Order: sequence, then structure tokens, then C-alpha cells
Amino acid sequence: MSIARVTEISATSTKSFEDAVTEGVERASKTLRNVVSAWVKEQSVKVEGGKIAHYQVNLMVTFLLED
Repeated sequence: MSIARVTEISATSTKSFEDAVTEGVERASKTLRNVVSAWVKEQSVKVEGGKIAHYQVNLMVTFLLED
């Protein structure tokens, strides 16, 4: 039997939503062991001077708990 925990993180990128997701998962994997999935809960952009300054995603990251 496996038990998992879900935690929410926020990640940003100046490039794209996809890059923000990638950076968020990679960073979460450095701190959390046994990361098995993530899903995008929310996404938004910050606008400065009429242009997108950065992309932000809120991710729900699932990781398995160790016995």
C-alpha cells in the first residue's frame, strides 16, 4: 500500500507557462523525495508596460511518503 501527500507550490518564469511548470517540478524534486506527479491548479501572468513580465503557475505536487 502506498500513501501520498499533495503540497501546493508556486513557480514563475519569464519565458513561458511550460518553463514555469518545469522549473517548479525540478525545484520541488530537490526538496521532496518520491515526487510522482503534478498538476497545474492555476496560471496567471504579471503585466508590466503592456507586456507580459512573467508567467506564474500554482502546482499541486504529489509525492509518496516513505515507510
